[in-house]
Amino acid sequence: MSSWTLTKTPFHGRRKGPLVVVVMDGVGLGPDYAGNAVKAAQKPVLDQLMSTCLWTKLAAHGTAVGMPSDADMGNSEVGHNALGAGRVFDQGAKLVQQAIDSGAMFLDKGWKEVVANVLERKSTLHFLGLFSDGNVHSNINHLKAMIVAAKRTGVAKVAVHALLDGRDVGETTALEYTEPFEAWLAEVDPHYGIASGGGRMNITMDRYDADWDMVERGWKTHVLAEGPRFPSASAAVKALRLEKPGVTDQNLPPFVVERGGQPFAPVVDGDAVVYFNFRGDRAIQISKAFLGLAVPFARVRQPQVCYAGMMTYDGDTNLPPRILVTPPAIDRTLGQYLVGNGVRQLACSETQKYGHVTYFWNGNRSGYLDQSQEKYIEVPSDRVSFDERPWMKAAEITDAVIAELRARPYGFARLNYANGDMVGHTGNYVAARMAVEVVDLALARLLPALKELGGMAIVTADHGNADEMYEQDKKGAVKYEGGRPKSKTSHTLNPVPAILYDPLFAGEYRLDAEVAKPGLANVAATALALMGYQAPAEYERSLIAFT
Repeated sequence: MSSWTLTKTPFHGRRKGPLVVVVMDGVGLGPDYAGNAVKAAQKPVLDQLMSTCLWTKLAAHGTAVGMPSDADMGNSEVGHNALGAGRVFDQGAKLVQQAIDSGAMFLDKGWKEVVANVLERKSTLHFLGLFSDGNVHSNINHLKAMIVAAKRTGVAKVAVHALLDGRDVGETTALEYTEPFEAWLAEVDPHYGIASGGGRMNITMDRYDADWDMVERGWKTHVLAEGPRFPSASAAVKALRLEKPGVTDQNLPPFVVERGGQPFAPVVDGDAVVYFNFRGDRAIQISKAFLGLAVPFARVRQPQVCYAGMMTYDGDTNLPPRILVTPPAIDRTLGQYLVGNGVRQLACSETQKYGHVTYFWNGNRSGYLDQSQEKYIEVPSDRVSFDERPWMKAAEITDAVIAELRARPYGFARLNYANGDMVGHTGNYVAARMAVEVVDLALARLLPALKELGGMAIVTADHGNADEMYEQDKKGAVKYEGGRPKSKTSHTLNPVPAILYDPLFAGEYRLDAEVAKPGLANVAATALALMGYQAPAEYERSLIAFT
């Protein structure tokens, strides 16, 4: 018997259609308050499902998805890792912190090569990445630890290229990071400083090749030192806010910091560059640019640098080849088991979340596991602010999935509706409410089609977002700014639903009360149970028990 072979249960074959996992990205179960766009949305399908189907709440943050603590938000990457892997792996933030605390990072090859390059060439050590403590893509405390280590080893000049957040943290909190950091950095070494920056959704941090213009703007800012100049990053933030009233940090224009009338530190030949984000999706494109790989824009100048990523951003292509921390090795995923048992699979989403239902779901592996048994469908996302089109591509995803499921037999499918998350990140409450309503409309079409096919669905989410669109104080009251509720653009710490849609349900199973703290990792075993397979022993327990 193959190591991938799963044992069939008596439930195998009881449903003739596919099992579909529907990920309503960013649709959490939040508090009953004025900023909960999920609760406020008109969602008759979801309301009916939650009143007629078996369902439970899942933890989608903190240790339940491999983050350092339960104070840490989940995100789409770790969420889809957990959904697809069936168990919890320590994730980027936790692994990096462990490497720093133990000192292992500074003893490993990657860091040693970066420092040696700078010391031998008497050049600049650049740190580029998301400038906050959101702990989703990066953590400013990791950056500070590396700067202290660089100083300790005699690095003469450090330049930070700060991608301002306003998405995983408060939408206008940039000065809360830049001002104390600039003061701290001046104390560490007056030759250290912030060299450039801009909003994370304006420059550098594109993903899935959706908008290479962002990466080009970042290249021009960090490498070519093109753009408006300011005496400090804090001065830039203040001036740019005056120029663009109402702009949030993630959308701030790029800027260059100057000293003595010249750009402080553009990237030049002989320098070293560390991209200190640990998460991969918004790190791949800028890494390609620095490594001299093909990119769809003119770099003008290609500095020869010693480039390192915090972690591996693309495991299949080993990008980048030099890293500071080894990423988690996620093995024996649900997709691999289904391939090993001849179960045909479908994955579909729009560009913004396509990598999540493929790469992250499959344990950080790009491409097909077995193309003869799988089909992946990417619906191109619009290149507009998502609050301007909160419907995004939900209708097209639904069209594609229904058509494909009707066209050929599938045993399993997964899809992601990105609306609740991507619109939630804009901070636009009304648009977020509409985004949830759009997802409900999509379910109103998808589920009847699934019923016709004799299938089932697990309707869930990877984390919350649209469930908290206004910031709250410690007592739960809405915070106000300028007479209006202060928008919240980050993910939440709230649980998410796991709804079992089974039109032919006749009491064959129940929710398993012995699953004390269910989380996203329990979904894989649940999916296998509904398909009539016994889950691998290493998987987190199924949410259901058969009667």
